Amino acid sequence: MDITVVVGAVLLLVAVVLVWFTVRRLRALRSGGVHAALRTRLDDPGKGWHLGVGRYQGDEFVWFRVLSLRPGPDRVISRSALEIADRRDPTGPELYSMPPSSHVLRFREAGDGAEVEIAMGPDALTGFLSWLESAPPGRLPWAS
Repeated sequence: MDITVVVGAVLLLVAVVLVWFTVRRLRALRSGGVHAALRTRLDDPGKGWHLGVGRYQGDEFVWFRVLSLRPGPDRVISRSALEIADRRDPTGPELYSMPPSSHVLRFREAGDGAEVEIAMGPDALTGFLSWLESAPPGRLPWAS
């Protein structure tokens, strides 16, 4: 087998993967998505952030990681199982791994008690908090 055929096949594969990432991200943004960084491992301060696009689907906030081959969302957050624990500004090295002018929310998911942090810009954060507070009466135990 000729080396140029192998190199050509590898380059074609890389191009297909890059096109997949781009199409996935643009589809999520065009259907009402917002830029958001998410972190599930909170044991190492400032590390573990993943850039992505979040989108509201009824009572769920679905998050798609930018560099993922998965066709569906990487994380689904249910509004009824969400409790905000803390709000803060990013620190030092975190600034490079999240959208510009972001604020960080730490929340607990009621089902398993897992803590997750999400970072969004001011406009996206306002929309997220409005979505969270707009649940029908009686649907959120902490809001009743």
